Amino acid sequence: MRANLVSPSSSQLSYAIREIVAFGEVVRRHGVDVTWENIGDPIAKGEKVVPWIRDIVHEVVELEDSWGYCPTEGFMAAREALAEHVNNRSGARVEPKDIIFFNGVADAVAKVYGFLSAHARVIGPSPAYSTHSSAESAHCALPHITYDLDPENGWMPDIADLRRKIESYPSIAGILIINPNNPTGAVYPPEILEQIVALAREFGLFIIADEIYIHMVFPGCNTVHLSEIATDVPALVMRGISKELPWPGSRCGWLEVLNRDCDQNFSAYVDTVVAAKRLEVCSTSGPQLTVPRIFGDPRYSGHLEQRAAMFAARGEEAYQALSAVPGLKINRAQGAFYMTAVFEPGVLDGVNRLPVANPELSDIVERQCVGAALDYRFVYHLLASTGICVVPLSGFCSPHPGFRFTLLETDDEKRRWIFKTMAEAVTAYIESGSK
Repeated sequence: MRANLVSPSSSQLSYAIREIVAFGEVVRRHGVDVTWENIGDPIAKGEKVVPWIRDIVHEVVELEDSWGYCPTEGFMAAREALAEHVNNRSGARVEPKDIIFFNGVADAVAKVYGFLSAHARVIGPSPAYSTHSSAESAHCALPHITYDLDPENGWMPDIADLRRKIESYPSIAGILIINPNNPTGAVYPPEILEQIVALAREFGLFIIADEIYIHMVFPGCNTVHLSEIATDVPALVMRGISKELPWPGSRCGWLEVLNRDCDQNFSAYVDTVVAAKRLEVCSTSGPQLTVPRIFGDPRYSGHLEQRAAMFAARGEEAYQALSAVPGLKINRAQGAFYMTAVFEPGVLDGVNRLPVANPELSDIVERQCVGAALDYRFVYHLLASTGICVVPLSGFCSPHPGFRFTLLETDDEKRRWIFKTMAEAVTAYIESGSK
């Protein structure tokens, strides 16, 4: 070509959650029935949206406004309803102008990082969620800067490490919080969030809070919305309906802009994000119109409580199945619908194997494993041997070898089989090593 078409940012784009699908399809073509435990789509795993929510969606389809464009920032009625929900809590106050709709949180992520100055960095947690880490890396064509989540402390943020990194990288302008956390399933108590807010205040940083799972905190676990404690620190809170209705195909998410008036530069940055959104006119209309109707329905709080309890019970099933496996570290999930397991140091040595019935597929697995990270090797063997597709933890910018799986399977018998089979496979894999 006359000019190089490839952006220097392209090397920073990685999404292990979907990338593993390509190998899963190879396995499937060799006669293995694949169980997809990699993607957080409740609908694909058999969950049915409750009838009363479906009825509201049907009602919205009959509205003329659902068929046309909406204002760039979103329908005023939806923005007013969301602002009221924020203001019903103590803490930061927002107005409808502080609510901005996007085509899902992923669209918000792309705009938020994509129009950030290339010299301004956002430090995020490790393990990282790939949409955030890749977008942050791509905006400056540099590796993502991370702070540690500690598997020995329930995957809580290492505040001392976060402080060290902020002091070491003057380019850091923001802190990313994902609460409840994907991929670990951890939920951060108020005191942890307060410490992060205090760091942002001390160093003059803004906060990005991904709260897509904030209404999926398990019974007995304590947390707060960022808006409840970040009363004087500029912040962008990311929310949506894809996980909690659930309606992932709606692609309906939004930003809650907190404390915009605290900093003129932050306010100008938000203006830039809105201007970028204006170039694509607006976000999808219909799903926005369901938000005030669903969130305002008296049945909604019970709906959220029922789903949180359901995933908590499934998380306990997984914990009981996997926690006794020698060489594997696993924490109970506290929210969302994911769990992460970590291999203890030394149990993986590159010799570990699982039996693969099809000789041709076995050869493919061996070739796939050449040069691969230790947890990727496990994931490839697990897929070919059992058909269970999980995501290697190193694919989440993590130094800890392990894997993430979901709690989404609705078939009770199959779900028990998944957890039992994973436990047996991990045991056999570890025992097959040279040590």
